[in-house]
Amino acid sequence: MTQHGNQDLALDNIHPPCQSACPLHQGVRDYLLAIATGDFDRSLAIIKETNPLPFVCGTICAHHCEDECRRNDVDKPPSIRGLKRFAIEYGTAKASPSPEGPQIEGKVAVIGAGPAGLTAAYDLALRGADVTVFDNSDMAGGAVRHYIPLYRLPDEAIDQDIDEIAEQGVKFKYGVELGKDITIDQLEKEGYQSILLAMGLPVSRGLKLPGGEGEGILNALPFLQQVKREGFKFEDSPTVIVIGGGNVAMDVARSAVRAGAGKVKLACLECDEEMPAFSWEIEEAQEEGVEMNPSWGPDQIIRENGKIKGLGLVECTCVFDDQGRFNPEFNKESKDMLEGDLVIFAIGQGGDPEPVRGEIDIDERGRIIFDNRTMATSRPGVFACGEMVTGPGTAVQSMANGRVAAKAIANYLQGIPFDSAGLEEVPELEKLDSKVAEEIDRIDRNPIPMMSPEERTRHFKQAEFGYDPETAICEARRCLTCAAGAQRIDELCVNCLTCVRICPYDVPIINEEGTVTIRNEQCQACGLCMGICPVYAIKFRSSYVDEAADKIAPAVKELTAKRNGEPAMLAITCAYGAFALPEFLKQEHKDTVVVRYPCVGKVDSLHLLKALEEGADGVVVVGCSESDKFKCQYKEISQWAEKRVNHASDLVETIGLERERISFAELDGEEIDKFDQVVADAVKKLKEAGSPAESEE
Repeated sequence: MTQHGNQDLALDNIHPPCQSACPLHQGVRDYLLAIATGDFDRSLAIIKETNPLPFVCGTICAHHCEDECRRNDVDKPPSIRGLKRFAIEYGTAKASPSPEGPQIEGKVAVIGAGPAGLTAAYDLALRGADVTVFDNSDMAGGAVRHYIPLYRLPDEAIDQDIDEIAEQGVKFKYGVELGKDITIDQLEKEGYQSILLAMGLPVSRGLKLPGGEGEGILNALPFLQQVKREGFKFEDSPTVIVIGGGNVAMDVARSAVRAGAGKVKLACLECDEEMPAFSWEIEEAQEEGVEMNPSWGPDQIIRENGKIKGLGLVECTCVFDDQGRFNPEFNKESKDMLEGDLVIFAIGQGGDPEPVRGEIDIDERGRIIFDNRTMATSRPGVFACGEMVTGPGTAVQSMANGRVAAKAIANYLQGIPFDSAGLEEVPELEKLDSKVAEEIDRIDRNPIPMMSPEERTRHFKQAEFGYDPETAICEARRCLTCAAGAQRIDELCVNCLTCVRICPYDVPIINEEGTVTIRNEQCQACGLCMGICPVYAIKFRSSYVDEAADKIAPAVKELTAKRNGEPAMLAITCAYGAFALPEFLKQEHKDTVVVRYPCVGKVDSLHLLKALEEGADGVVVVGCSESDKFKCQYKEISQWAEKRVNHASDLVETIGLERERISFAELDGEEIDKFDQVVADAVKKLKEAGSPAESEE
């Protein structure tokens, strides 16, 4: 689409907030739009353009995108992570990403098959590098494979991602431990020109507490791995005490419930509001019977005859100091005790420097010396990424860091300096104007279907069921399609104020110079202004309206080719709601061809006339009337769509044709099975007015 005028540049190179918040900068808006319009394959293809682990992310992603979604200013954000999982389960597109940068040559070793290492390997292979991933396990996936419980992330999800990464040319060598089976020196002798360390944080941290020596003390990661890989079960239904308030602690507590604990109690330093675990993890743990004890720190492990009887607690009054640093303070006068039989520490993880000791520089705390701008270690050609250098984070954050490391290695292989500070960060849109937000209809969020707590705690089967197509389409429709809407073409606008009068969200305004400004960062993309502008001075930033209009000519060609003596009637419908359901899209409409628009409010009168010019005998525009199930978020669509159709009918009549050639109808989403009858009625009216097909004969 041709760019015109200064106002068109206002949103150039600006992402919707969801896309900016995503560490991988995925095209969230576009893949939600594809789901909302029933194109599940396209949605999955968009996801796979930038995400080498879509199955993992669709299952356990922390969905940072939702935190910044502008729908938070209205009600609740769309369930983006749930919709990603839906696209994965219902789409069939294979990965076909475009490499980010020119092709390179070189042999690269990646040590560690976790999210960071896998992403780096994938990106480098796309650009032509010969990449081998080494891992000390017998399966790829890193922490998400070994520690995230099966009720959250089934192995099958990881396997599908690994298979597609391998299809891009990445090779895997399992059961190979750095520092034991192979060294950096050996890898270099084998011709690896660059080595990436991505070994994560494999060491569980504990605490030295009085009474901490002896049996009954477990650490988080070995416990999670035993439960997941060895089918570990508790004997005699013990009461288990978990120390920690993060996401790993929640995984430990919920796994303990499923592993046969009679009772699980959790204690952490943080108060309710400060607990670092995600809110939904805490809520689900509580649903499963985990007892929360916030604002309490461990003081001692109480034993009797060598056996644990409980955990002594001391009240934590403050976790962080004035500078936001971890520096807990305690009220020594306030103590308590949790009775229990076992204690599991889930207070954090650390790196293991031993595999690289003596080959690269390590500081006095056992951390790899690392430059986060160049991604380089002290040894030329050896880079590092992921949690081993960033500290604990989410899987998708590690993936993003692996992507930066891949760029650093690509530059190294080409002899080009690299500085991550030079990577372009695209600014995001500002928040919604409160007055605009007030005009947006509230639509309830569709929760992801899930097993009941009673059912899910009996086993390790995946607890979430995922969306069905109907629910996914409705949930994706809640997206506000930020930065996709109207833009003013300065040289065409005559400041007639039509858009100012028609917009139901008060987005176009009269500025200080007395001319019209379309606040495109506030536009809700309903399209009403575009079709009503008398001089066509408004275009959409996104191409999806043009894409729909471009389908008219080939649709008419198909329509006239199958004309059977009846009028060749083109149907233009909404692309959302019931019109996006698979059962509608798969229907064979014998006497018509359907072109779907992202809302019939975006249908222009000229589009209708174009259909007749191309050879259609008639056009029926079928809008969707309001229903509880398929709720449209746009305002005043039907009345303006019908006015546009009537205007086109008037134009047709002035040149001597039947105004019935262009008609409008509404169809409740619950009555989508009556669509063919709606078209038949339009054909009947056209025939009664004088059938074009009959006159041609």
